[in-house]
Parts: sequence; structure tokens; C-alpha cells
Amino acid sequence: MRLTDFWERMDAVFGPEYARSWAHDHVMSALGQRSVYQAIDAGIDTKEIWRAVCGVADVPSLLR
Repeated sequence: MRLTDFWERMDAVFGPEYARSWAHDHVMSALGQRSVYQAIDAGIDTKEIWRAVCGVADVPSLLR
């Protein structure tokens, strides 16, 4: 998944402003206790990051 696709999905789920805040503040065990931004910086594939987001957030099945 391209990074732009990832952020489009994040915006669709959380809204453009809250998506960035959530991605900065929410730490997920599936990402090794990293936030979305930390996981991206660590080089974790965005598809894996998206799966982690789906595991903890109420993501509509259409976007999963």
C-alpha cells in the first residue's frame, strides 16, 4: 500500500485533522509499542501498519 493510500484511509476513518493526532499519539503493541508515525519512520510496511490500525480502531469493512 502506498503511503498516500494509507493516509487517505486514515482520513476516511478519523477525519483529516484527528487522523494526524491519532497517528502521533496512539501506540500499538502490534507495531512494537510504536505510533503510526514511529512505525513509518522505522520502515514498517504501511500495509502492516494499516492492519494494526484496523485491529484497534472501528474501521468500516469497506476500508479494511
